[in-house]
Amino acid sequence: MSRIGRMPITVPSGVTVSQVDGLITVKGPKGTLSRQINADIDVKQEGDVLICIRHTNQKEHRALHGLTRALLANMVTGVVSGYEKRLEVEGVGYRAEVQGVNLQLQVGLSHPVIIVPLEGISFEVGQNTNNRMPFVMVRGIDKESVGQQCAYIRRIRPPEPYKGKGIRFFGEKIRRKAGKAGKTGAKK
Repeated sequence: MSRIGRMPITVPSGVTVSQVDGLITVKGPKGTLSRQINADIDVKQEGDVLICIRHTNQKEHRALHGLTRALLANMVTGVVSGYEKRLEVEGVGYRAEVQGVNLQLQVGLSHPVIIVPLEGISFEVGQNTNNRMPFVMVRGIDKESVGQQCAYIRRIRPPEPYKGKGIRFFGEKIRRKAGKAGKTGAKK
């Protein structure tokens, strides 16, 4: 049995889960999420607990068992507390600002880049207190959408290995390169 698939999902108070023909809808204080699940996996609600059940031990069904449970748990967490990811914008003259619902980035290109958020995504811009580096906070109730939006933003100017300039996830380690030997003071 899948260790993840066997774990029950606790449904907090204020959250309702409904299922119609494989379409599971989770409603909570932050919003509503829906997802079509595979017909080979059954989801049963017993009181305030959701349980995922598979009927065969085939490789495909074993994989779907854990996946379905993880997706449902993410939906429940999203409608209760939501998800957020933080991106750091590092570089001289690099700026980020929110214009309405859109995000405008100035990251060394000849033009500002305007990012339209995916459905259910909101942006917040601030500055770190210790190094005055701007950051972008991406928030939403769907974990998949938050991650996809962050990946799209990071792709605009990924961090480069020499000076570390670019857009990176908070806490992401960038492998740095030394650069030319003449710059480091090494003898020829």
